[in-house]
Amino acid sequence: MKEVLLHCCCAPCSSAILEWMLRNEVHPTLYYCNPNIYPDQEYQIRKNEITRYAAKLGIEIIEDDYDHQVWLDNVRGMEDEPERGARCLQCFRLRLYRTARQAAEMGIAEFATTLASSRWKNLEQINAAGAWAAERVNASTQYATQVHFDDRNWRKGGLQQRRNELLRENGFYNQLYCGCEFSRLAMQQKGLIAPDVCSSVGLE
Repeated sequence: MKEVLLHCCCAPCSSAILEWMLRNEVHPTLYYCNPNIYPDQEYQIRKNEITRYAAKLGIEIIEDDYDHQVWLDNVRGMEDEPERGARCLQCFRLRLYRTARQAAEMGIAEFATTLASSRWKNLEQINAAGAWAAERVNASTQYATQVHFDDRNWRKGGLQQRRNELLRENGFYNQLYCGCEFSRLAMQQKGLIAPDVCSSVGLE
């Protein structure tokens, strides 16, 4: 059975991918690395949801340090970038580099991300960030394990539809914004979420 470290952003985006992996002789370990999420309340809600689902499936989940200030430092100067712009690419790089590093430390040769399941994200950016992260970790002499990023399109093969089915079946908390305050503000300006309210219904 193949081992994969799967970076997870939330339960809805993880669900169909995890189901596919378990049915295809892939053993995932989840890595919850999301310092972008704002506010702390939102981070905890999403973490609790994916932890609950992982426990249901009998899958181990590892939580990375939550340091939103480090994330803000990494995207400084990109605050006004539009969604799918340079800020998002930098965000993906930070999170996937940490995932690649964790995989190498654990001796797991492959990593992937549930970010790739969302139709609201730029798949080319995600794949570029994953390849960059793998290259950077593999260039280091610190790790004995060389890592590879699985850049498959997790939206195909009926997985997008299955994601929506699992969302309803499990009553997952689902978000109207991807996680950071800049995405949240953009959704508020469009009138899609109320100020300072964590919505339980929406699109990811």
